[in-house]
Amino acid sequence: MKILISNDDGIAANGIRALTTKLAKHHDVYVVAPDRERSAAGHSLTLHTPLRVEELDPLAGSKRTWITTGTPGDCVKIAINAILSPEEMPDIVISGINHGPNLGSDILYSGTVSCAMEGAMMGIPSMAVSLASMETEYDSFKFTAKFVNELLKKIEKFPFPEKSILNVNVPALEPDDIAGVAITELGGKMFTNEYEKRMDPRGKVYYWMAGELVTEPEDAKTDIAAVRNNKISITPVTFDMTNEETMTSLAEELCTGDKCNWF
Repeated sequence: MKILISNDDGIAANGIRALTTKLAKHHDVYVVAPDRERSAAGHSLTLHTPLRVEELDPLAGSKRTWITTGTPGDCVKIAINAILSPEEMPDIVISGINHGPNLGSDILYSGTVSCAMEGAMMGIPSMAVSLASMETEYDSFKFTAKFVNELLKKIEKFPFPEKSILNVNVPALEPDDIAGVAITELGGKMFTNEYEKRMDPRGKVYYWMAGELVTEPEDAKTDIAAVRNNKISITPVTFDMTNEETMTSLAEELCTGDKCNWF
């Protein structure tokens, strides 16, 4: 299998190194990643400045490796459209392993998830993978990398739906302490919307995001609840954000008869 790996933590992150090391033993892996950390970049693209690309020595057993000055979305977009040859086109795009969870509505800010979404937007099966911990040591990512390798075997013939990715979050636990895998829906907010108002030494006011974790019922079928229950969460997520049910009621309100000519 040919795999394109990218991330939002940058080429030097241990998560991408651990994932590449594991998958490169079994697959043809190509890496295109940001040259620095681009966490919380969301689904942004570089439009008004040059996007620079440099090929490096292959990372951790990969076939080829590049860095870019762009966002996570840039990395996948330019990889597919400009960098990789026809023979190198990936069968799947994997974004990660992110250090820190990407759960609930917080995925809207996630560079890791947006990186995978860019692959899906180009019709390539894609997944985002996160370790639900802020640990950054290399060994912390080994089990998650092993899990991804096993997951690829399980979904080899899985027909990825259009406009969708798999969002995977792995608890930061010893393998024996993980309670299994849960197929989940997105939860709500991970944190409350709270800011602390502070004063710097020069007497200037600044604000620090200080939200607390939001609790959910233990039996909720969400990604947040699954990880809190020591399970690996796999959530199918779509970027097709059209609310089709509302289309009908909105059309009845605005466009019945001659209503659509109200302007």
